[in-house]
Amino acid sequence: MLEQYRTVNGYGEAVYEIEKSRFIAYVDRAETPEAAQAFIAAIRKKHWDATHNCAAYVCGERDETQKADDDGEPSGTAGKPILEVIKKTGLKDTVVVVTRYFGGIKLGAGGLIRAYGKGASLGLEAAGVIERRLFTPIAIEIDYALYGKFEQELRLRGYRIQETQFGAAVTLTALEEAGQEERLERMAADWSSGCAELSRRGAVYVDSRVNGG
Repeated sequence: MLEQYRTVNGYGEAVYEIEKSRFIAYVDRAETPEAAQAFIAAIRKKHWDATHNCAAYVCGERDETQKADDDGEPSGTAGKPILEVIKKTGLKDTVVVVTRYFGGIKLGAGGLIRAYGKGASLGLEAAGVIERRLFTPIAIEIDYALYGKFEQELRLRGYRIQETQFGAAVTLTALEEAGQEERLERMAADWSSGCAELSRRGAVYVDSRVNGG
């Protein structure tokens, strides 16, 4: 799993007009090629009467799958500009469809490239971009007498407490950045004179907004 990456927050859409042609940009997260293709198919079904439904997507940890489709526009003037905006923004697991209703005025190759690139940018802005960072939840079991101290120390150091359970003892589950787990283990040992019991859980992604939405 990647320690961090950027993707879209979720679904977004934007409408704009260029030389009487109406464009509608649709964006969503797609973690597999199948999900991306299903999203594209849904938009094409919705806009079956559109002149074009051009699309592109990037999927995979290493951007293994990259596809662009001009859907009848001149080769390289629609799908590729959309794909380039996704890649330039550094996004993973993202699909974009830009629907066009022709308004009677031809845009030319350069105009089409700019129009579809603008659609991708506006759609991504509407969806919003997030950064996903990998964290390891670490369950820290301590006596009640240490609860206040641990909670304060963790918050002072910027740790996110995922949950707190109260039983025979208190169990605080703190999120530690991937690769830094031993740091928290050492601090917990110091704060409790070695009495805290720690256990790691499966890594999880924590999302933070970058822009848009």
